[in-house]
Amino acid sequence: MNCLMQSESKFLPDFSHIYIESGAKDFDLTQKCIKNFPKAKVIEISDYKSFFNRSGQDFQTQKQSMKLILAIKKPPYIYKGTDILQDGGYKNFYYNTPMLNCLYNCSYCFLQGMYPSANIVVFVNQIDMQDAVKSEIVKREYKDQPLMLSISYNTDLLAFENILPITNDWIQFAKHNSNLNLEIRTKSALYHSIKDIKPSDQVLLAWTLSPDIIVKKYELNTPPLSKRISAIKSALDDGWKVRLCFDPILHYDGWKEDYLELFNEVKSSLILDQVSDITVGVFRMGNDYFNRIRKSKPISDIFYENYSNCDGKKIIDSEKQREINQVVSKFFFGHFDTNKIYFWY
Repeated sequence: MNCLMQSESKFLPDFSHIYIESGAKDFDLTQKCIKNFPKAKVIEISDYKSFFNRSGQDFQTQKQSMKLILAIKKPPYIYKGTDILQDGGYKNFYYNTPMLNCLYNCSYCFLQGMYPSANIVVFVNQIDMQDAVKSEIVKREYKDQPLMLSISYNTDLLAFENILPITNDWIQFAKHNSNLNLEIRTKSALYHSIKDIKPSDQVLLAWTLSPDIIVKKYELNTPPLSKRISAIKSALDDGWKVRLCFDPILHYDGWKEDYLELFNEVKSSLILDQVSDITVGVFRMGNDYFNRIRKSKPISDIFYENYSNCDGKKIIDSEKQREINQVVSKFFFGHFDTNKIYFWY
């Protein structure tokens, strides 16, 4: 049975088991999780890695019945940004990992190649991560710029907010640290879970949008496009900074018509002048992750296409990249400041 249940008002996973590191038992987040899932079987473990990193696990099988693991994060707590992430022009660009893995199951996601397990890991010692960020703010190389921290690099925190208020905690943390900006990337429609928080210019809510045909085929368990757009509209109306992410744009027969329909829906539903910026990306993935996924014989046709090799990653060829660039630029010209459209290939 699929472990995700979604309606217009709620999004709740159904965890049958919660594995808790012995040192994580007394943390507030641990107690909240146990309270939220009273029927779950609680099992104490000594070290989450011995469970999470076991050999012979099947990522997609586990996706059908994910387990929750509560653990203590050990250093390092913060990482320099990688070329997979859009830095938005920030020179002090970092990411962290409050959680490992995602409630959603996007066919093109690199996480299925990064981790041996699809189970969700929540690090309950968030305060240690925040202390590390404070230290990095002081040490940051470019003192004239704030530190930009992506907190949803390998998860979707907002999708989890009905369970644990981790997004809320990080927003409040940023408000008390003037040289810190946050990017919170999501496909979730759960904006209402943070709606009562006063908007902050230090926080950028970044929604990934895809045509409905892509959502249904490749972005499994995610909210439909209409709900994401509705959440974005509410966030913009409330005064939040919002980034629109068309990433990845998939290139296939009929892609242009599908994405133009998406762009038109966005243009007709949102006041684009309120949007902070737009990022555009194509399918790309590190060779190690790609090959690991391909070896598992995935169902998705994405991993059986022909790709170019460039700087250690698989990516669509340059002609297709240029075509995507031209289609996006032509559509938004005159509707949005094209200087605020960032292409990420």
